Amino acid sequence: MPQVMHRDAWRGLPDLFDWLEGLPGFWMAPGRQSGRAMRVEEFLEDDRFVVRAELPGIDPEKDVTVEVAGGVLTIHAERHEQTHGKGRSEFQYGAFTRQLSLPQGVDEASVTARYADGILEVTIPLPSRQVEAKKVPVERVG
Repeated sequence: MPQVMHRDAWRGLPDLFDWLEGLPGFWMAPGRQSGRAMRVEEFLEDDRFVVRAELPGIDPEKDVTVEVAGGVLTIHAERHEQTHGKGRSEFQYGAFTRQLSLPQGVDEASVTARYADGILEVTIPLPSRQVEAKKVPVERVG
């Protein structure tokens, strides 16, 4: 019988990803200028789909682009390098792009985005739920 991993066992995975991010080229993809992935969380809240992305140190008016097309949300951000003389930095600079599939039927024309305290939050209204069932007439043939 295969072993099933308990939900608590998955809690160590973020540490694994942190370690892997340090490997050269791990997150590299064509067109990406930085080796670090953009961390996101997505969830349903009431009548909307919400995506939150960690983007500290970014000017949202100049360095963030949010686009929705064909059921895909694309977040693109750029963090510009700052030099402070001699020293060491573990900060990641460059371009970050993340694409997420959206739930079917979301209202792409009503997307909103806001940025506060290093977090970009994108909100997309979900379709209203149909309360009444539609009765379909059955046609007798023959």
